[in-house]
This record gives sequence, structure tokens and C-alpha cells, in this order.
Amino acid sequence: MEQHSPSIRAHAVALMRQGVPNRMVAEQLNIPRGTVGWWRSEDRKARGEIYHQPTDCPRCTGRPVDQVAYAYLLGLYLGDGHIVSKYKQHHLSIFCDATQTGLIAAAEDAMRKVMSQPSVRQRRKTGCVEVKSHSMHWTCMFPQHGRGKKHERHIALEPWQQEIVDAHPWDFIRGLIHSDGCRIINWTEKLVAGARKRYEYPRYFFSNKSDDIRKLFTNTLDKVGVEWTTLARGSDPFNISVARKASVALMDLHVGPKY
Repeated sequence: MEQHSPSIRAHAVALMRQGVPNRMVAEQLNIPRGTVGWWRSEDRKARGEIYHQPTDCPRCTGRPVDQVAYAYLLGLYLGDGHIVSKYKQHHLSIFCDATQTGLIAAAEDAMRKVMSQPSVRQRRKTGCVEVKSHSMHWTCMFPQHGRGKKHERHIALEPWQQEIVDAHPWDFIRGLIHSDGCRIINWTEKLVAGARKRYEYPRYFFSNKSDDIRKLFTNTLDKVGVEWTTLARGSDPFNISVARKASVALMDLHVGPKY
């Protein structure tokens, strides 16, 4: 049964045809936004209008992308990102440690700078926060999306992505470290003049099962002059270590620890 009079519905439809957003129509006529949305959908069907959701996707519209934000977001995606792209479900998710509020804010900020129109929200889970942005166009921005886990399929950057990484290597490195990396303090003891002394030194680690993603990381380190080594976990070379003093200083200057 229709809860609102035909005149109210006609008034709402007239406003929507003039380009008034659903929210403003709902507020002006004191009607739930869901009802307004339903009336808009029914009016489109009656007129045979095919609705195309507006987008500010740089790949589809030709709009310049915020390259700094994209290089960082690309690093986050390759590390702890995931895209769902199927019927009525399209979103990019970045999973962050719940205690690292700075990282959570940075991930959300990068998503909004790359594409401002899609909704972005946070979803809290046990021990982590999922930063999620809804748009079917995230697959345009991350063509590495595909079925299965990233380390079980080939991962390579498109030429336009590589150009952005080459222009902003530190933002890409920072995104990878903030997703699958860390800065820790190692220590050792040495016997000096008969007494044991403790020495501490910082080091960066990046751990990822994908050979391709580790290669993207180390290739970019090479370009900015950071020395690195591979540390095997058992027989698997999952860990990339940066421990030399000058290289750690570079990483501290441009990346720093997660927070």
C-alpha cells in the first residue's frame, strides 16, 4: 500500500527530474531517502532511461590522477589489499592493524584522493580495521586484480603504473612497508674490555610470498639507492631486509615506522 499521496510522489519526481539529489528531496518533503531512491528508479524504468552511475575514475574519464596518493595506495593494495568485483559487489579493501590509527587514516585519505566519488568507510574486525571503498572502477585502477591469491598468479605493473612508481618511488615503497613491512630494533652483545655491551640497531623488513611483488619492491629500492638482502624463512625467500646504516637512514627519512 502506498504510504504517501500521489501528489507528494509527483512533487518528488519533478524535483528529481530537475536534478535535485535524493538527500535534498527527502529532507524537503520529509520522506525516507530509500523511498525517494525507489521512486527515482521506478521513474527511470517508466521512461526507459538506462542509469549509468557517475564516476571520477581517472582511467575512464581521463582525469589526472593524484600520483603521490596512487603510488602509496598501489603499495598498500599489493601488500594487504583485496578487490571484490562481482554482481552488485564492487569494492577495494585495505586491511590495517587496528592499533595503527595513522595507517588507517592514510589509507582512507589515499582512496579519497585517487577517486573522491565512491563512498569510503571503515569496518572493524578482530584485531584489524578494513578500509573499504565501493566502486566497480577500482579494477580499472588496479588491473592486477584477478581470481585467487596474489602470490599464486603473475603480478606485473602496466606501463602507466610503472611511470607513476618511477616518478614517486618512495611513496610506493612506503605503501609496501606500511602493508607488509615493519621497522624493528635488532640487538646484539659484544665483549668489550672484558665486559659485555649491548648494541642496538634499526632495520626494515618486507615480507611477502609473491616473488613478483618482492621483485617490484627490490627493484624500486635499487632505484633509490637502498641496499637490501634476502633472508630465507626455511627454504622460502619471503623476507627482504634493509640493515645497512646508510640505507636505514634513507628509509627513516622517506618511510619511517608504521603508527
